[in-house]
Amino acid sequence: MSRKQRTVATDVSMSGVGLHTGNTSTITFKPAPEHYGYRFVRMDVEGSPEIPALVDHVVDIARGTTIAIGDVRVHTVEHVLAALVGMGVDNCRIELTANEPPVGDGSSMPFVEMIQRAGIQEQTADREYLVLEAPIRYLDEERGTEIVALPNDDYRVTVLVDYNNPALGSQHTGLFDLEREFVSEFASARTFCFLNEVEMLHEQGLIKGGNLDNAIVIVDKEMSDEELAGVLAKLGVSGNAVLGTNGILNNNKLRFKNEPARHKLLDMLGDLALIGVPLQAQVLAARPGHSANIEFARKVRQLYLQKRSVKKVQRLPIDTTVFDIQQILKIMPHRYPFLLVDRITEFDQENKRIIGFKNITFNEPCFTGHFPDRPIFPGVLILEAMAQTGCMLLLASGVEVEKKLVFFMSINNAKFRKPVVPGDRLVMDLSMVRFRMNTAQLIGKAYVGDTLVAEAELSAAVVDKEAS
Repeated sequence: MSRKQRTVATDVSMSGVGLHTGNTSTITFKPAPEHYGYRFVRMDVEGSPEIPALVDHVVDIARGTTIAIGDVRVHTVEHVLAALVGMGVDNCRIELTANEPPVGDGSSMPFVEMIQRAGIQEQTADREYLVLEAPIRYLDEERGTEIVALPNDDYRVTVLVDYNNPALGSQHTGLFDLEREFVSEFASARTFCFLNEVEMLHEQGLIKGGNLDNAIVIVDKEMSDEELAGVLAKLGVSGNAVLGTNGILNNNKLRFKNEPARHKLLDMLGDLALIGVPLQAQVLAARPGHSANIEFARKVRQLYLQKRSVKKVQRLPIDTTVFDIQQILKIMPHRYPFLLVDRITEFDQENKRIIGFKNITFNEPCFTGHFPDRPIFPGVLILEAMAQTGCMLLLASGVEVEKKLVFFMSINNAKFRKPVVPGDRLVMDLSMVRFRMNTAQLIGKAYVGDTLVAEAELSAAVVDKEAS
């Protein structure tokens, strides 16, 4: 496969109903610039907000993977993402006219066919890979789920599923060459569920768009024809159906003998796309599901962000400066003892990203009381340093410094992972994911060396100085 980044060559669309919401929607793949990644765009919402396809934005994993920013959601993204990964597309703008992509036939093949119609355009920038240097493991003993990623030169995935059902039993499958095997062996594997789950899922507000043409229903309970008709009527499925003799409702023929296992692998490809970078690893998964996939993806993405921060810091000479302290003072309204950014070393206006440093010395005023015998830089000041770095991103991007102020509005998902002490150099890495109606949403990470010490989602408002 190409070592260069790739995008779709032209716009391409498909319409249909969403599997879980039942909403009619049109999905459009559009070419995207280098380093754009995958972003879902809700065209039906004012301002067309973008949701980057990253595990940071996963908010629900009930029978599918849902991502969101604020109240804006996109459900069941995994089949779309699996198709993009399988076809070697790195950058794509994914526009939707509702809150869920069309289900198609319950597989990734409809999205593969969209990409085939559009064609693929190779780009100039090299593709970035996450190369593992040591195994990464996720274990859920209660569910009997285990996922391990081992260092490898290629991307390979092996899946084992084990259901207490005669129609399925134990199944396994493996993908060893994404370029050669994905389209022919995995893209057409359809979603499935058990008959005893159907009523429960419907009562939970799920599978509103499900029918016998876009899902395999596995018979795992005794039921009369009248009871079956009642269940199907609740789902709005018209026509006759039979319990079947092959363990599948209506005797639907499987596309592969181990189609359920292949679909589990397909889901895993889509969920692991949320790491945000292609893997070079051998992934071994026993009894995976969306919950385990997402938790594993979080661990791997955290490793990726640590590695990326280290590489960027190592690549920058010690005297590299985009904004020195004198330039920062001309932009920022803060002053001693509350200016918590010493230097800006990277400012990427196009991709809305900034990196700044704060040197932590024993002379920080906060150490007088926090704590006299064991000085620790307060977590709230780490958040403030991240917020000020984000403020620099806004003010240096064209906001009128003389007329505007940036007010810190909210913090979400703040986590403090390691104490920061005198002598540390705090590296703040901020990315703006949304800016609408003078309100910005940012994702912030703070590092000391190669260690992630804090992270948070921040919101800020740009206001007039006179009104403030």
